[in-house]
Amino acid sequence: MIGGIFPILIKQILSTSTFDKEPPKVQCEGFDLRIYRWTQAMLFAIEEINNDPALLPNISLGYRILNSCASPTNALRAALTLASGAEEASATSHCPPAISALIAESGSSQSIAVAGILGPFHMPIISYFSTCACLSDRTKYPTFFRTIPSDYFQAKALAALVKHFGWQWIGAIQSDNDYGRNGILAFKEEVEKFGVCVAFVASVLRTYTRDEFLEVVEIIKQSSVKVILAFSVDGDFYPLMQEIVNQNITGIQWISCVAWITSSRTSTPEMYRSFGGTVGFVMQKMAIPKLKHFLTSISPYTDPNVPFVKDFWEIMVSKKLQRVNFTNQFGDEVFFDENGDPPASYDVINWQLINGKVPTSVCSNVCPVGTRKAQIQGKPICCFDCVPCADGTIANSTADCTPCPKEYWSNERKDDCIPRTTEFLKYHEPMGLALTLVSLLGASLSLATMVVFINYRETPVIKASNFELSSLLLFSLFLCFLCPLTFLGRPTVWTCMLRHTAFGVTFALCISCVLGKTIVVVTAFKATFPGNKVAGQFGHAQQRIIICSCTLIQIVICILWLTLNPPYPDMLFTYSNKMIVLECNTGSQAAFYAVLGYIGVLAIICLILAFMARKLPDNFNEAKLITFSLLIFCAVWITFVPAYISSPGKFTVAVEIFAILSSAFGLLICIFAPKCYIIFLKPEKNTKKHVMGKIMN
Repeated sequence: MIGGIFPILIKQILSTSTFDKEPPKVQCEGFDLRIYRWTQAMLFAIEEINNDPALLPNISLGYRILNSCASPTNALRAALTLASGAEEASATSHCPPAISALIAESGSSQSIAVAGILGPFHMPIISYFSTCACLSDRTKYPTFFRTIPSDYFQAKALAALVKHFGWQWIGAIQSDNDYGRNGILAFKEEVEKFGVCVAFVASVLRTYTRDEFLEVVEIIKQSSVKVILAFSVDGDFYPLMQEIVNQNITGIQWISCVAWITSSRTSTPEMYRSFGGTVGFVMQKMAIPKLKHFLTSISPYTDPNVPFVKDFWEIMVSKKLQRVNFTNQFGDEVFFDENGDPPASYDVINWQLINGKVPTSVCSNVCPVGTRKAQIQGKPICCFDCVPCADGTIANSTADCTPCPKEYWSNERKDDCIPRTTEFLKYHEPMGLALTLVSLLGASLSLATMVVFINYRETPVIKASNFELSSLLLFSLFLCFLCPLTFLGRPTVWTCMLRHTAFGVTFALCISCVLGKTIVVVTAFKATFPGNKVAGQFGHAQQRIIICSCTLIQIVICILWLTLNPPYPDMLFTYSNKMIVLECNTGSQAAFYAVLGYIGVLAIICLILAFMARKLPDNFNEAKLITFSLLIFCAVWITFVPAYISSPGKFTVAVEIFAILSSAFGLLICIFAPKCYIIFLKPEKNTKKHVMGKIMN
């Protein structure tokens, strides 16, 4: 004896008793031709087995089929009835009333209830439409089998479908039972792997009130999703479909599970306006030989005891075939088809077109180039704002802003990295050109002054100022004026090493010469006093020794600097985002300031000695000129340090060049301009008597 449980009557009606003490009664109505066809497939299989002696020799199969009304409670009651043989067997039946196996059930919740009760008694249970993945648990349901794949595979297939069409923002509706809840749970686990967000999950059930269905309709209307998956059986979903059609909600692309995609109840012309173009998966089909003949042979006269045959024929011959109380009605040609359910949505999809295009469903549009995703607090990852990339970063094909390489910067649209402009003090730019001209002017004046001194070297003014020291000083000034040329142009390894060392050595030579002149002036004046022999001890040899030794110390400092940590070309990115400043890094800051400091020490010594000779006669004013020139020199370099540190980019180089030129011009003008003035404009004063007049007095 084979038992069968089918939800042939699918609509539950609760009727209240007239007596208060009696509980409400549950009645079922709504004959489902599709499910009745499943029962006939079971009877056909049993008949085929009984007619073939090779399959079960000396065994005949009988059957008992009960209705579950698509209710777990009713399904459980029917299963217990069949298993215990509570109903009396027919008087003509030779089979025992208890069943040996059970064909049940279509709904997963019903199958869970039946398998949970009958499993411990080792009752084989075979389902024809229960797809919940939970039923694959052999520890809980050891005797449950099915002829349909688990929802585990359907969930993976639906997730792949969503990914294929690029839908990132979808809604979900589930049957409020094990089938719907487990199906949506498996689906969410799969789609979240693809970065898809489920905006909402609403529940439906055929026993819900109309207000509960209206709440789900409001959720759909308020949501921005354009694609909704309905993981529900047709009986649970149909009332919601009616409300959606009644409220004329269109423009939503529906995805169906296998439970209702081929249901004729959901495929009526009135449903097409809102649900036309629904996509989903169906089971593969094949023709069953002799099934059509078996179906067309159903007759209440052949065997009036066949379950539900009278209900079937009442529908088939009734003029009320199309009334709404007869649900899920197939046409004759479909019911008697040997291929199974009606043909599905295969070659052409009638999309729910939106503005003439296949629908898209995203919570937030793809961020344009130059922007990045910014997660909205409290919203799923699919909902985000697009924030412009920060300066120096770009976003073109990715959702995140990526920093540009160090030598590049982002363009205005923040979608491409463009090379930064390089900045350094160039010869041909106005500032570089001006500094070059001033530098060459100073060098030319130094050479011109040297020529004057050579031509007038026998005159008293030139002799009194020590021709040899003056010539050496003019030569050193000539080199000092040429030093700024090494500061111009693109920094290289050689120019970086040359500019600072050449500056240090030439200025050390220059100040050493000034120091020698200062000592000569002081000793010459002291020699005029009786008994003083200092002047005789400070001749040309001693002057050369002082100059060479003072310059040599600076040369040693520069050699150590170049050996241990020399200057090198460097790129600065801190002054401007769109610009790279090319400069010479000093390498060793200590060495750089040691060079400057040594020049400063020499200048201070000169200044002190010149100050000591401040009371010399007015006509012999060499010490005063040196004092004034050194005051200018010290003032320039004292102000240089803070200006050098605070100047940005190429202006740092300009400040250093300005300091070099200013101090060099200060020495050249203060020391040599008065002598040239006497030579060219006051030749009457270029006499020994005038130069030594006050000293003689």
